[in-house]
Parts: sequence; C-alpha cells; structure tokens
Amino acid sequence: MWDLFKAEFLRFRLWAALYALFQLMVLGFMTRVVDLAQQPLIVYQAVGGLYALTGLLLGLYQMGGYRRPNAWLNLLHRPLAHWRVAAMLTCAGAALLAIAVLLPLLAIAGWQEFMTARVVDLRHWLLPLSSLLIALCAYLAGGYAMLADKRYSWCGLVPLLWLFFGKASGFGAIAVQALVLAWLAAMLVTAFKPDLSAAPRDAAGTVLTALPLQVGLWFVLVLVGMGVEFVWIAQGSHPNNLTVPLRGGEKEAEFADGKDLIRAGLAGSRDPQAALWREQAQISQIHGVGPGLRSPSQRNELTNRQPMEFDDGERRTRWVFSHDNMRFEGYGLVDQRSAGRLGSDGQAAFPQPVQPGGDGILFGRNEIYQYDGDEQRILPRARLPADEVLTGYGRAGENALVLSDRALYFYDLRELDDDDGVLQPRQRMPLPGRTGDLVRIDVMELLDGYLVSFLFSYASHNAEGVPPYQQMLRSDGNGQVHSVARRELKRDYPVLWRYQNWYTSPLIYVTQKAALRLWSGYRPGDDRDTPPPPLAAWIAAGVLTLLSLLAAWWRLPRTGLSWPARAAWLLACAAIGPPALLSLWLIYRPREALDEWPQTQPDAARA
Repeated sequence: MWDLFKAEFLRFRLWAALYALFQLMVLGFMTRVVDLAQQPLIVYQAVGGLYALTGLLLGLYQMGGYRRPNAWLNLLHRPLAHWRVAAMLTCAGAALLAIAVLLPLLAIAGWQEFMTARVVDLRHWLLPLSSLLIALCAYLAGGYAMLADKRYSWCGLVPLLWLFFGKASGFGAIAVQALVLAWLAAMLVTAFKPDLSAAPRDAAGTVLTALPLQVGLWFVLVLVGMGVEFVWIAQGSHPNNLTVPLRGGEKEAEFADGKDLIRAGLAGSRDPQAALWREQAQISQIHGVGPGLRSPSQRNELTNRQPMEFDDGERRTRWVFSHDNMRFEGYGLVDQRSAGRLGSDGQAAFPQPVQPGGDGILFGRNEIYQYDGDEQRILPRARLPADEVLTGYGRAGENALVLSDRALYFYDLRELDDDDGVLQPRQRMPLPGRTGDLVRIDVMELLDGYLVSFLFSYASHNAEGVPPYQQMLRSDGNGQVHSVARRELKRDYPVLWRYQNWYTSPLIYVTQKAALRLWSGYRPGDDRDTPPPPLAAWIAAGVLTLLSLLAAWWRLPRTGLSWPARAAWLLACAAIGPPALLSLWLIYRPREALDEWPQTQPDAARA
C-alpha cells in the first residue's frame, strides 16, 4: 500500500510544488495590496471556486489515467481490497492538495499574524482548512465523475452545490464541508469496482448514488424552468420587463414611487382622513427605509459579507473588528503600525460583531453605535430589545428610522447628531408582517404623527413568500398605532409557475431548504410567513407522482431487480416523484432479452 501511495505522490509532486509556489507568489502580491482577511464575500467565493476547480481537475486527470481497461485491470490486479487501493490513491491526492492549497495559505496567514499589525482571528486560521476541504470535495467529485457510469457520474458534482448555496456559518460551515467530504468519499468507494459500468449492487451503494442523483435531477428541472423564464423575458412579456406593469400587481408596487404607493394604499381606506392624506402625499417628502441587513454578522463566521473595517481619515488610522477580542484593532495607514484598540464606550467588549454602516455609524445585532473621531471612542447610541434583531437604518427628515425584525422605531435625529448618550425612541410601530417578506417601508410625516406604508412581497413570486399585500399604519401624537388600510396585491405570476420548484418534488424541495439552512443561525431574511401550497399545486404534484409510479411499474420488470428492490423504488417514486423515476432510468439499464442475443450458437451448431 505504501508503494502505491508513494508512486502516486511522486507522479504529481512537481506539479503540486509549482502550484504551491505560484499561489504563494500571487497571495504574497495581493496581501501587499489589500488585507486578504477583510474582503467581501464574493472574493472568498471566487477563491474557493478556484480551489474547487483545482481539485476537480486533479480528480478527473488522476482517475482518468486509470479508467482505461488495461490500466484499470493492472491497478486492481493486486492482493489488496479495492477500497484500500482507492484509499491509497485518494490519500496521495489529498497530500498533493495539502501541499498545493494548504501550505501557501498557512504561510500567508502566519506572515500576516506575526509580521503585520493586521487582524488575524481564529476564524481566519480556519480558512485554509476550509479551502483544503473544498478542494478535496471537488477532487473526490472529479474522481467519481471519471469512474462511475457516464449515465449518472455527473451526480458526484451535486454535493458541491451544498457548499456553494449553503448558509452555514463558522464551525457549522466546516461541519458541512466535512459531511460532503465523507459522502463523496463513500460514493467514490462504491464506484471503485472492476466493472465500472455496473449499477450499485447493495442498498448502501444505491442510496449513496441515488440521493445526490435525484437532487441533481430536481435541480436540472429547476434550471429548465429558468431557461423557460429567459425565453419569457426575451419575448418581452415577463412581469419584470413589462413596459406597463400589471395594475394593482406586486411589481407595480415594488417599482412605484413612494408618493404613488402611499396614494394607492389609501385608495380603499375608510379612514375619514384618507382623502386628505392622499392630497398631502402629492406634495410631501416621502422617506424610505428597507431591510438592508437581512443577514447580520455572526461571531466566528469564516467570511465577511462586507469588510468589517472603517477608516479615520483625519488620523490616518484603519479600525478592524476582531472576533477574538470583540473589539476594533487599529493600525496606521501610513506606517502600518498598531494604533491600539477600541471597545464599546471605552474598552468594553462588544456583545456581538459590529459592522460599519457609513458616516461613523456601526451596526451590531441589536445595537447601533457611533464613532467619535475627536474622542477616539465608539458610543452606543440606540439599543433594541434583546429579542429583536436590527435589519435596517435610515433617515427621514428630523428622524432616524431604525428597523428591527419586529418593529420600526423613530428616534430624534438631532439627539443623534448633538448628544452622545443612548437614545430613547420617540415611537415604536410593530411590523404588520414577517420581516423576511418585507420589501420596503415608506414614511410620510403628519402633523401629529406618521403615516407608514409597509409592502410585503419579497418572495411572493415563488413558493416561499406570503401573498403580496400593502399595509398602511398611522401613529398619533400619543404613540398609538392605528391600522388605516390593507391592500391585497394581484399576483404577477400564475400559480403553476410560482410553485414549479415545489411540485416537481415537494420532499426534495423541503429537504434541500432545511439542508441549506443547517447551522446558519437565525437569519431575519428567512423569517417568512410561508402559506401552504394551493390546491392547484397539490394537484400538479399528485399527477406527476402518479405518472412516475406508473412509469416505474412498467420499467422495473425490465431491469432485473429483486422484488424488495422493486418495492423500494416504487416507494421512492411515490415519495420523491419524477426525480426518483429519472434516477431509476439512469442507474439501471434494461435487462437483456433472449431474442437480443447474437445468433452465433445456432449457426455454429448447423455448421
């Protein structure tokens, strides 16, 4: 076994060394220009994609060299179990990827930690491990894609989608990557067999192959729907690109001017002052605020949604938030030397990660802070209840609007600019819906309060969002909130279109949603009032499931599967629907019939 590992390692050692050297040069150049630990999320995704591509190409090339019949027979013709041969080959590949991917990242992180004043937290040290796991997952996916039957070998790439679309944070993201790695390793072992085109013969191998294949087929159906939508857009009749949107529809409301939206919301109101407010809306200034902070920062998350730093232009100092000590650490922009630490109102640790919001305003999970450059202090200025999460901030005339996942708060903007204490809200207006459905808030100031329009239609175009509606509320001078009107909006999309991702396989739809949110913590953007699917969607799902069952009943006798296996596949088609039927079609070829055999034996007998 050791000889096999050593031979495979020596085979690619030069390429691994050159890759590591090239990466070290690129990272070294980049870290002289920017702080690699404080980049937006898209940069980390792009770098992770490059590592995944590296692992995928190695897996394809390495296993592709053995897949040829002569090479494959020579590889397996050893006094070793097949899984041990696979383990040695993949261990050699993992060692090569560790040299090529992991070592340069550790070298750059070490240089930044010990040779600069930049912030390097524990989460940053986990990034090289995460990068290696991503490369290894793609490497195993490439190996499986090369070894398995070409009819379904592409399903090895499906678990990688979890890495790309998953919302897990911190150690949860590492755990998800480890789960994907374990699953792909098991898939590769099942594909590492003498007859590469043979279907899995045991239940474990079938499950390991069928589940990602079915999820992949469901995803293909989703992509087909997206392709149809592109054609729809090209025709010019898509709701998003209509010259004149549907009157009273959700798109008209989302794109409307604030004045027009408030006037439309008041049109059906029975409030005696509705007519007066409609006239006032034409001449008043309408202020808008939205839930721009749908995903607040979480402690020890691996990446940043945005760089967690801000600059003090006068002192030429950059302040970077550290997740380890929960304070800002500064360094000079000129001499790159340490400039001390900043905590909450002095040197106190912040209770939650804080991200800059511009103009000296900093956002915590349920607190707002303000940076005082003269005093070199960060002061808490607004504090929400402990069970609420900050989701938005804006200014409206003489008010500062603070939006949480439960309510809209009005603060005196003059106190924010002139005072340094913790502000008390003038008024609190509860949200008339879930924060994940909220698209925009428009505020009009009245003589004795505020008139506020809430639009809930964020995900109403698919199976997740609440039916779109607009809610008008008014707060009076005593802080009392009154409902003024509620306007139900027309749907721009038909029912069968909105639920196209759901009725093709309700079970996969629900399961993948749960998997993507695994270990992601509370995210206000996911807090939605999702209604149950309508009857038309259930009928569509039922028809597709019934057709899948009938087609599977016709197909199974032609596959040569045992009766328990046939029953299991029928159960899978009843539970999963079309993706299960399509996977059955791809995994099992039709059994050969006697009349399909070549007629050599009778001819030989006659001779």
